[in-house]
Amino acid sequence: MGKDLIPSGGVEPINLREALEERYLAYALSTIMHRALPDVRDGLKPVHRRILYAMRLLHLNPDQAFKKCARVVGDVIGKYHPHGDGAVYEALVRLAQDFSQRYPLVDGQGNFGNIDGDSAAAQRYTEARMTEVARLLLDGLDEDAVDFRETYDQADKEPVVLPGAFPNLLANGSAGIAVGMATNIPTHNAAEICAAAIKLIDAPETPVEGLVDRDNGPIRGPDFPTGGIIIESPESILESYRTGRGGFRVRAKWEREDLERGTWQVVVTEIPYQVQKAKLIEKIAELITDRKLPLIDDIRDESTEDIRVVIVPKSKNVDAALMMEALFKLSELESRIPMNMNVLSRGQVPNVLGVRDVLREWLDHRREVLVRRSQHRLDQINTRLELLDGFLIAYLNLDEVIRIIREEDEPKKELMAAFGLNDTQADAVLNMRLRNLRKLEEMEIRKEHGELSKEKADIEQLLASERKQWKTVRWQISEIAKAFGENTPIGKRRTSFADSAVQDVGDVTHAFIEREPITVVVSDKGWIRTLKGHINDVSGLQFKAGDQLKLSFKAETTDKLIILADNGKVYTLGADRLPGGRSTGEPIRLMVDLDDSADVVDVFVHRPGRKLLIASSDGYGFVTNETDLIATTRKGKQVLNVGAGQKARLMVPVEGDHVAIIGENRRFLVFRLDQVAEMGRGKGVRLQKYKDAGIADVRVFAADKGLTWTDSSGRVFLRTLDDLADWLGDRGSVGRLPPLGFPKSNSFGPRGL
Repeated sequence: MGKDLIPSGGVEPINLREALEERYLAYALSTIMHRALPDVRDGLKPVHRRILYAMRLLHLNPDQAFKKCARVVGDVIGKYHPHGDGAVYEALVRLAQDFSQRYPLVDGQGNFGNIDGDSAAAQRYTEARMTEVARLLLDGLDEDAVDFRETYDQADKEPVVLPGAFPNLLANGSAGIAVGMATNIPTHNAAEICAAAIKLIDAPETPVEGLVDRDNGPIRGPDFPTGGIIIESPESILESYRTGRGGFRVRAKWEREDLERGTWQVVVTEIPYQVQKAKLIEKIAELITDRKLPLIDDIRDESTEDIRVVIVPKSKNVDAALMMEALFKLSELESRIPMNMNVLSRGQVPNVLGVRDVLREWLDHRREVLVRRSQHRLDQINTRLELLDGFLIAYLNLDEVIRIIREEDEPKKELMAAFGLNDTQADAVLNMRLRNLRKLEEMEIRKEHGELSKEKADIEQLLASERKQWKTVRWQISEIAKAFGENTPIGKRRTSFADSAVQDVGDVTHAFIEREPITVVVSDKGWIRTLKGHINDVSGLQFKAGDQLKLSFKAETTDKLIILADNGKVYTLGADRLPGGRSTGEPIRLMVDLDDSADVVDVFVHRPGRKLLIASSDGYGFVTNETDLIATTRKGKQVLNVGAGQKARLMVPVEGDHVAIIGENRRFLVFRLDQVAEMGRGKGVRLQKYKDAGIADVRVFAADKGLTWTDSSGRVFLRTLDDLADWLGDRGSVGRLPPLGFPKSNSFGPRGL
């Protein structure tokens, strides 16, 4: 903008949109690069890296004494990390928590919080030092292993990344939310990671399938500090590691503990990662109080140093596995741990990497560290050999050296001219102490010269051979694997694997409902209600004006009810959701999406696995499996296709091998059940032929037991198949007048559903 366009007040107008974009982009990049995402090479965010570096400068090594955390936090925020002390202390505390970090980087002394969710004591009370894992991450920092940069105030230097001898990114995981992206990496077993890295060194083209296998390894899956059981399938785990995105379902570890007199209780010994035990128990207690877990009587916390949560069942007859499935469904005893391996690739580019790329970048970093440390050592050796060469020349010409020093005005120049010494060598000779002028010292110098010359040759060979470099990296990683192997207390895998428990969905649903006996009452106009207990006589019930009893039956609150409408649709209702009390109930059509033109034909208790014969008013029907009738939505499920002017009329249980059917024209027919098709949906086959009538009733019976029916007086009649020989025919026949004693109502009596 030209000077003539700038207002006289010295205020320069700018485009607000451009200014916001520029500033927000700067903020976003700062958050991504310097706060939220870990570096793939050392697995650390800047705050964690600065904490460890400050502790190193304070000499808080694993074998040194503890120092106050306030001292560490002060150094971090004063020298390296221009943020609040609270955030830095929280980060330090997390590095010390053995229930948050699989391999803690800080050895804490004092109250650093607990798995119940209690916070740590103030930083002035707690003390800390580094663990062996942190020492491994820092190993080689003084040997030019990594680059350094200026701190925020240009008053000091800090490492850009740590040497990272320990596979920290995968071993301890990471979590963070940046601008427009996030990261969530679960913890893993260090020995498994090292084994996978070694395999990748031996065979660089190894696909992810060769690195990840839930059953055989080398990487089996996450290994959480709090244990638990991963119930994710091997295929799902493999896909998560291939793409870098996915998740793992983790369940608490529990066992049944038998008590006296046949009673028992469940004891939870491990809970999912990042679940606060106190809040978990509080949530389950609320569910018990709200009667959402009717199988459970009580829960209590008996934990000391180890987790022990006791769950008491309602009775000893409760199925323990079913009770736990209900708990897994409603509480954080089962949780999903997400994986989003969004990291700073090469320390600069945010990217979601699969496990193979993560290991590849860590290995490349380890090789670069090896090369830089080797070059640093080689430079040190060359410098020392240069001095030793000067010392040896001096010893070989000791008398002349002494004379020059005593007699010459400028001995340094004379030494350099006489023996061909350089400036550094001449200074070293002149600074030599008199007591070093003994024969033994000469022998020690020659010995050191030989050892350094051999080491120099070895390092030069290493730097010249990429194969030897990888061989050395492989050896270093194998040493880490030994230090954190399966046979070590910290290296032993804590999280196990299992397939998801196979529990019937209905059984699990029932576990959420308190089981009580009820009587279901349905009126002619389709109103439904329940009465507490099993009631035999419902004749005294009141109904709305113009309405009356249609049917009633005994059930339990855990039952599902099947509703058959005359349009051929079937609906499902949970008995626990039906209205109770003294009311006249509610219309069924308000509970399900029943068409205004349709009416309820029948309601009965669902019995999984049972077979039913369904028939329409014109005498068509088929056999169907009752399990297939369950509708998961209010819209129901179309089962019987009915023609114009026809309706669904009957649904009876299949308990035999013969069918007895009677029409409204009082024609009676018996035929074999195997003549009726079994279908999931359709019109079916003709059961009986009518001219100007329809079906009245049907019954399926066993030939060896005979056919029974009940008349209006309650008398029961039994007819064997031989007695019914005159009525035995083929499906679709007209039939003949019924046997003597058959009710005038053309009904077999109670349907038996």
